[in-house]
Amino acid sequence: MTGPATDPAASASGDTPQHPRHQLVDALMHPVRFSLVAALANVEQADFPTLRDTLQVSDSVLSRQASQLEELGIVAIRKGYVGKRPRTWMSLTQEGRSRWQTHLAALQAIAGP
Repeated sequence: MTGPATDPAASASGDTPQHPRHQLVDALMHPVRFSLVAALANVEQADFPTLRDTLQVSDSVLSRQASQLEELGIVAIRKGYVGKRPRTWMSLTQEGRSRWQTHLAALQAIAGP
């Protein structure tokens, strides 16, 4: 265990380590947003219908949550066509992947020994 002077999680007072919950990413606290980022974390990109069906949510719920994550720079949304049919793809941004890793590390620190 490191001392307070070298512990990056030390509080402002310098004597007590900060609880890992302070490292949780607020944007990922919502279950659908958490699930969406988790689904995108292991793929380069995914299309809207696949995500909707995987997460078992309605189009409007997925659209709203994805838009919020896009505004925060966590998810990139790309629209295009396959033939004449409109299609939407989503992927995690570099920032999104970083914030996902931070969130997971905090959860593991909270749940771990």
